[in-house]
Amino acid sequence: MKKIIMLSILLLNLSLSQSNRVKIGAEVFLEKYLDIIKGKKIGIVTNHTGVLPDGRHIVDVLNSIPDVKIVALFGPEHGIRGEVPDGKSISHGVDTKTGIKVYSLYGEVKKPTPEMLKDIDVLIFDIQDVGARFYTYISTMSYCMEACAELGKKFIVLDRPNPIRGLYVDGPVLAPKFKSFVGPHPIPVAHGMTVGELAKLFNEEGWLENGVKADLTVIKMENYLRKMWFDQTGLPWVKPSPNMMTLNTAIVYTATCFIEGTNVSEGRGTAHPFEWIGAPWIDAQKIGK
Repeated sequence: MKKIIMLSILLLNLSLSQSNRVKIGAEVFLEKYLDIIKGKKIGIVTNHTGVLPDGRHIVDVLNSIPDVKIVALFGPEHGIRGEVPDGKSISHGVDTKTGIKVYSLYGEVKKPTPEMLKDIDVLIFDIQDVGARFYTYISTMSYCMEACAELGKKFIVLDRPNPIRGLYVDGPVLAPKFKSFVGPHPIPVAHGMTVGELAKLFNEEGWLENGVKADLTVIKMENYLRKMWFDQTGLPWVKPSPNMMTLNTAIVYTATCFIEGTNVSEGRGTAHPFEWIGAPWIDAQKIGK
């Protein structure tokens, strides 16, 4: 009898946990806002993180819906499946599962061209960020917004949590003279925002090239609190890039990524990238004292 009661309590707690978990923008979009894209030609900026909690990819789900036509996919750094090493240029191609054209936005082209967008009515962005200014997915989002604004295309962001919380803001604000693909806008190193909030900021502050404004819609999450770490959202961790192994990696990344600019390794290729740093000439015993 005692075992039955304990099992019932466990199942009840699991049920409550699932009902209170964060519902990402993609889920909310599929439940409530599909009319926005019915009968439209769609482009999707995404990668391997663009999945629902049940493991289905947003591309596969939308591709199976009548009256929704996906014309093209756009892949950021690390590629549409997230398997390409950091910094490596990526070519255009075709998604093997759906046969849809894939345009790389991490190679010679980082901003969608008019030719790439000519047959698209709506461009959707669904990628998991890690909360750091120099994570290039938010740069890709900014360039895509800019391209859509210039061509009169609608841009939709399916929001996802900031893994290291929406309360943590730290580090210097980028000086304009250092603007680059790893720092397109004047925000702190740890920006404390979701991708949807960043999209609104870029748009409303007039930070897109020549001050253009995108026709922007952000599909907000449900049950998300700014104080949440990612492991409090009830969502599965899908590593956003090959070396972003865990939440712990994301927590230290805003600091230890700067090690890349030195002659010390930041631990890529080890079991704990960005958590372990070192070099052959470092005396660990002396540093530990």
